[in-house]
Amino acid sequence: MSAMSTNGPDLRAQRLVASYARAGYTLIDPPVLQPAEPFLDLGGEDIRRRMFLTGDPQGRELCLRPDLTIPVSREYLRSPQAGKPVGFCYLGAVFRHREGAAPEFVQAGIESFGRTDKAAADAEMVALGLEATAHYGLRDPAIRMGDVGLFSAFIAALDLAPAWKRRLVKDFNRKSSLAHDLDQLTLTSANGPPEYQGVLAALAGSDPKAAHHLVTDLLSIAGIEAVGGRSVAEIADRFLEQAALNAPTRLPRQTRTLIERFLSIAGDPDEGLSELRALANEAKISLEAALDLFETRTGFLAARGVDVRSIQFSTAFGRGFDYYTGCIFELHDPRAKSPLVAGGRYDGLLARLGARAPIPAVGFAASIEELAACGGASGAKP
Repeated sequence: MSAMSTNGPDLRAQRLVASYARAGYTLIDPPVLQPAEPFLDLGGEDIRRRMFLTGDPQGRELCLRPDLTIPVSREYLRSPQAGKPVGFCYLGAVFRHREGAAPEFVQAGIESFGRTDKAAADAEMVALGLEATAHYGLRDPAIRMGDVGLFSAFIAALDLAPAWKRRLVKDFNRKSSLAHDLDQLTLTSANGPPEYQGVLAALAGSDPKAAHHLVTDLLSIAGIEAVGGRSVAEIADRFLEQAALNAPTRLPRQTRTLIERFLSIAGDPDEGLSELRALANEAKISLEAALDLFETRTGFLAARGVDVRSIQFSTAFGRGFDYYTGCIFELHDPRAKSPLVAGGRYDGLLARLGARAPIPAVGFAASIEELAACGGASGAKP
């Protein structure tokens, strides 16, 4: 770890990560140079536009690692422990374009894979994140929390086309895109390319499997085998999704009001849970599984000594990373330019990186730079 030194804040960072290692998390240091594709596909807009890109003689696109979640996940999948419950901790440099700040900075963190006790694992990550702030003498950071899983469950329960459900969930972390989606859903005329409207009209209301077979047959008849690395089946899927997104649609006013009301819920977790149960009952939609997980997590947080009443929960809170699927959180200090600690659950990421089946995963990263700046020169010993 060339970015580390042997005194000052770096020594405290090493002590912090050593405490994680003693708690059972294996220390790992993935290569700095990483394939760019996973970050471009999965990292979200915030990371994509800040990456440092390069290439190798074979033409493969590479990057300096902009975060450590994806590199640690890739190392886990390559290990003999893949698929088993394993936790890793790390301390290393990451590289992102940052306005007014150095592009290289150090993160410490944890990634936990394979645990099926999701509520307990989520609470453990928040508690260990709070240990990082306490380690630097910051005892009462502001805790912001959200839950992508709650939004996904809510959208899944609504009467919307599957393509629109996927679009809304994908755009959850991009507030301007989400607002655009809601506006587009109120349109009464199609917006797709006019040359496609005849085909789209013919497919309207047809069985999805039959429509897929028809489009793949048409592509095969036209002699199309693959475009841009996509198979005929993938091209058909993309075409049909665009057909659904561009089809004449009108979102009922009450449905949009319901979505906006959901996104307005805020308070501590107990207050949020009460409002969410009331909304679900009033709208006659089932959110029981997601709400039960939320309630159980809150109980585990309280059991770990976290003051639940101090948590600032919001249903609209997102982190700008495409791979989050559940609980997300950030720890803040008013003196810091960015979160001291940030993380969350990303159960779908490992399958998208090549795992044969989804693997539960949750973790967080702590900014050593921000912790050192806000914690002063001395800080607290672990």
